[in-house]
Amino acid sequence: MRVLVVEDDASLLAALRHGLTLEGFTVDTASDGADALHAVEVTPFDVVVLDRDIPGVHGDQVCAILASTPDAPSILMLTASSALTQRVSGLELGADDYLPKPFDFSELVARLRALGRRPAVSLPPVITSGAVELDLFRRTVRRDGASIRLTRKEIAVLEVLLRADGGVVSAERLLEKAWDENANPFTNSIRVTVSSLRKKLGQPWAIETVPGCGYRLGGTEPTK
Repeated sequence: MRVLVVEDDASLLAALRHGLTLEGFTVDTASDGADALHAVEVTPFDVVVLDRDIPGVHGDQVCAILASTPDAPSILMLTASSALTQRVSGLELGADDYLPKPFDFSELVARLRALGRRPAVSLPPVITSGAVELDLFRRTVRRDGASIRLTRKEIAVLEVLLRADGGVVSAERLLEKAWDENANPFTNSIRVTVSSLRKKLGQPWAIETVPGCGYRLGGTEPTK
C-alpha cells in the first residue's frame, strides 16, 4: 500500500516514515499543502495521512480538493484538536477517517490498513489467490498452509499482484505502488524482487511474466 504522509513537524514526519516503512507501507512525504497536492497529481496513492494545520495550502483545503478529485485516495486527517466539532468538520470536508494528536502508532497502522481495504472492491484482511495467502494485518504469507518468509518489499509486491485479482500488473505500476519517490525508474530491482518472490513462493510457479506487459499471479511455467 502506498501512503503519502503530509506533516510539517520534521521529527514526527521522519518518525512516521520510518515506522510505517517497517510496517510494510511504501511511504512518500510532504511538509506543506502545495507539495501534497503536487505529489497526488503525479502518484496514485492509496491513502493520504494529512495533518490539518500545515503551511501554505491549509489541510482543510487540501482535503476538499482531494475529495473532489476522481479516483481520489482515502484521506486520514490528523489534528491537534480532539474537539467533536473539529472531527465532524474534517469528515464533512471529505476525510475518510480522523485521528487526534497525540495518537498511538498502532492505531494509525490499523486505521491505514482498514482504509486500504476500502476502495472500489472491499478486500478482507486476508487476500488469497489459489494457494497463496497474504494476511494484511500480520504481514504473513502462506502457500498451501506453509509459512513463507518474505522481505517487506516482496510482501509489498505480492500485495499489489494479489489486489490485481489475476490481472497483469506492469513494472511501472509496481514501481508506483511498492517503491517510494526516491526509486530510480530505470532500476532492475523490480525484476530482481519479482524473481526472488517467485522462487520463495515455490513451484508450481505462482507468478507469470507476461512479455512486454508485466506480471500476474497464476502462472505455472518458470519465467525470468
